[in-house]
Amino acid sequence: MGGDVDALDKGIIANLVADGRLSLSDLAENTGISRPTAASRLRGLTGERVLRVAGVVDAFRVPGLTVALVGLTVDKHRLDEKVEQIAALSEVTWAAVVTGRYDIFAEVVTESGMSGLYDFLNVSLREVGGINASEMFVVMKARDRWTVLPASLQDAWRGGVGPGS
Repeated sequence: MGGDVDALDKGIIANLVADGRLSLSDLAENTGISRPTAASRLRGLTGERVLRVAGVVDAFRVPGLTVALVGLTVDKHRLDEKVEQIAALSEVTWAAVVTGRYDIFAEVVTESGMSGLYDFLNVSLREVGGINASEMFVVMKARDRWTVLPASLQDAWRGGVGPGS
């Protein structure tokens, strides 16, 4: 695939964004292709890391979750390294290098409210190092904002349920 996404791939992606539990048969029917072609294309999209099918949550409909956006300034010569390190933190759902006042923005989700956000700033970011400044924006309300749970909550919520438990 090499990163090329054609009209058929876009149709597959759009169908799965609308319903990630769509069967291969329904996906094939909706896109006008055979089931083996749908399976092959889906393997290609996921194998190339263009697409990831996952359960997402509306964090504002799950009691106890706190969401914040964090703007960070870092050493400009280490942007790639720092965005990778920040994205790997267990409380972070995504991190991106951005233009403007900050170098990196990250979304943080915690079940520990303000103390969880404080620990993120005071412990997790300190371990990353190289952070010159940060500003946190607690999200009070959002509409149509679906997010993947951060690794720390995925592990905690799995709680011995699933494969290998």
